[in-house]
Amino acid sequence: MKMPRHRRHSNTIRDVAALAGVSISTVSKALSGGGRMRPETRDKVREAANTLGFRPNSLAQSLHQNRSRTIGILSTDRFGRFSFPIVEAMEEVLANEGIGIFMCNATDDPEREKQHISQLLAKRVDGIVVTARRADRRPGIELIGRDIPVIYVFSQSENNNALSLLPDDEGGAVLATEHLLSLGRRRIAHITGPEGFEAVRLRHRGYVRALQQARMPQPPELYLSGAWSETWGREAAQKLLDLAEPPDAIFCGNDQIARGAIDCMREAGVSVPHDIAVVGYDNWEVMAEACRPRLTSIDMNLMELGREAGRALLQLMSGGKLSGVRRLPCSLVIRHSSGPVKH
Repeated sequence: MKMPRHRRHSNTIRDVAALAGVSISTVSKALSGGGRMRPETRDKVREAANTLGFRPNSLAQSLHQNRSRTIGILSTDRFGRFSFPIVEAMEEVLANEGIGIFMCNATDDPEREKQHISQLLAKRVDGIVVTARRADRRPGIELIGRDIPVIYVFSQSENNNALSLLPDDEGGAVLATEHLLSLGRRRIAHITGPEGFEAVRLRHRGYVRALQQARMPQPPELYLSGAWSETWGREAAQKLLDLAEPPDAIFCGNDQIARGAIDCMREAGVSVPHDIAVVGYDNWEVMAEACRPRLTSIDMNLMELGREAGRALLQLMSGGKLSGVRRLPCSLVIRHSSGPVKH
């Protein structure tokens, strides 16, 4: 004969209240993060809930609070080179508050972007984060009558009332150029990408500013703008090597350009860093570590950008007011491609 199975008891909010020695309303407030109470009371409730394996009904909570406890990520970075680190760090911050993420890829298609926005709004997300593969200005997204927080990260809105979080490209270029100057380099070239990109213009401005502050010359033949590619890096490096007076250092606008430049110099029998020191930009570890020698590069600190976006979004969701463009500092990661002048 088949033995009857015992029905497993499911703990309730009453059980948590009894174990913690508090009221049901206190348990509700403690687990939802609301209400005012002593930290030790909140900790005691959470400990009791964990002991009993109690999980509040997230749907009921969201209906009660008029929140879905989700946010939408709208990206145009189909490869995830820049967006994935940002989203990973943002998710860490939001997960601590019980907030989930829906991610959509619009691939620079305005109609597809509108569809994604409609879908996110239908899911009643509590906020939207717009990110991209480049930090240029773009039109603000339309929310069709909905009033929810929107943040632009590694992307910036043409709407001055929006909050845009960006890496400090000009400051990163200053770091790179000052590093090369500190190594005794005096004829520093700059190979970079298309001038239509704001990041290119800002990085060039930082390079020029650092040279001016050091009272160093800026020969026009040492500035070369082209494509974001290793092919352009090789071509531009060859142009520099063909000069009557080649540079003793090169600051590259990204790591792909830097790797192409280093390949060109190795084939030409020029030693990096002894003859010419090289610094890249982005600190794309797959690229920087594969370079020979390993590439010194500027890190845009995308993880910190993501954490800052998560914190800002929580502040906006709580009724805070944030707007304008905020640029977070970059950092220098020193490897083997930069070194002092050989005597």
